[in-house]
Amino acid sequence: MQLLVFILAYPLLWFISILPYNVFYLFSDFVYFLVYRIVGYRKKVVHDNLSLVFPEKSKAELKYIEREFYKHMCDMFLEMVKTMNLSKSEVKKRYKIKNIEVIQEIEKEKSILVPCSHYANWEWNVSLNLYVQSKGYAVYQKVANKYFDKMVKDFRSRWNTTLITQNETVKTVIRNYKQGLTSIYGMVSDQSPMVMHAHYWDKFMGITVPIFVGTETLARKMDLAVVFLKVSKVKRGYYEAEFIPITLAGKETAPNEITKKFIALTEQQIREKPEHYFWTHKRWKHRDKVPPEFSQAN
Repeated sequence: MQLLVFILAYPLLWFISILPYNVFYLFSDFVYFLVYRIVGYRKKVVHDNLSLVFPEKSKAELKYIEREFYKHMCDMFLEMVKTMNLSKSEVKKRYKIKNIEVIQEIEKEKSILVPCSHYANWEWNVSLNLYVQSKGYAVYQKVANKYFDKMVKDFRSRWNTTLITQNETVKTVIRNYKQGLTSIYGMVSDQSPMVMHAHYWDKFMGITVPIFVGTETLARKMDLAVVFLKVSKVKRGYYEAEFIPITLAGKETAPNEITKKFIALTEQQIREKPEHYFWTHKRWKHRDKVPPEFSQAN
């Protein structure tokens, strides 16, 4: 069944990926109409999230953010499909990096963790590997369909990127560390961990929720550098990335320091242009389960 689904879907995805950009974004407008106006995909989740974190905004302001988010979301997911046939020259034109020298200098000395958030276009972050010498890894969520999973791995490998799952991350970092291999690890780090696996809670957009601390744990244990990747949407189909160092020496940071800085940078990014954040995630679903030892964060 997995193979059948792949055989049926792949030609359509490939056709979408080769559309000229003017037609490609017209198709995205049509998808937006279906997803937002007809299907209403997760509209309640988006509405509840926006109302929760922006209590100061009017209904009209929240509605505007909601509509613009859905337009962006449709663009973003189709741009992921576009990656199937996106050339290196084209991605350099549409995804510009302001200060790649930050990474290039640090990689001369040590490995780097590059956390980012579900903001703008995180799929094209893999093009970072076109500018660096170190081996690049991207932490990803494995696709249930093994054929699509292989497809994702294949087209991302064109950017000199090796995909690893969350479960493979720690052992990969430790192995490379022991072998003295300088590497760069990209990861989207603003997801909501399961309550049973949550070791740290703090305010995110004003609401106390569980926070992943895997990036900080690795950085402090193996003295890795941590550099936040801020991606902004300049205009439709064009993005700009900026590297913001959080620490150059993980072992010298205080407990929770890296995590707090990541949260602060993510919040700043969201507040600048909230419509470009991924609001369909139930990021604040555990807000009523705060352990007593973290309740003072409320």
